[in-house]
Amino acid sequence: MEYITAISDMSEAIYNVIHMAIKTIYPQYYPQEVVDFFCRHHNKEHILAGIASGNMGVLMRDNIIVGTGCFDGNHITGVYVLPSYQKQGCGSQIMDCLETEIIKKHEVAILDASLPAACLYEHRGYKTIGHGIYELENDVKLVYEIMEKRLRLKNSAIAS
Repeated sequence: MEYITAISDMSEAIYNVIHMAIKTIYPQYYPQEVVDFFCRHHNKEHILAGIASGNMGVLMRDNIIVGTGCFDGNHITGVYVLPSYQKQGCGSQIMDCLETEIIKKHEVAILDASLPAACLYEHRGYKTIGHGIYELENDVKLVYEIMEKRLRLKNSAIAS
């Protein structure tokens, strides 16, 4: 598998990966209003903006986009893997690539972890530093973990 920088021609496939992951996995953790919120948030314009930033990549396997990741500064803004490719190291490979880019300019990576992804991030050394709550329609609340990981010691090499 290879992680490469996303280009605009990939936007439809990236949209499909993200929405397939959300619609398949999130209903096991969240009410429908939260699933709908994530689908609206990850619209085609949002994806094209991520591609235009140069900070969005895709994980390719046999010429198929099986996952995607994006960051903004030191904030990992999304990691999604097709459900049929989950639990095969794809998310970890995407995270490795995102962290490699972030460490070039920052000592710490931060992210907002959805409930289904929090364990993956904990296993990678991320620590919860707070909890976020986003109020949606019908008095539904989206609850998530705010997590961070020190990627390197100050003025030093990569921390283990």
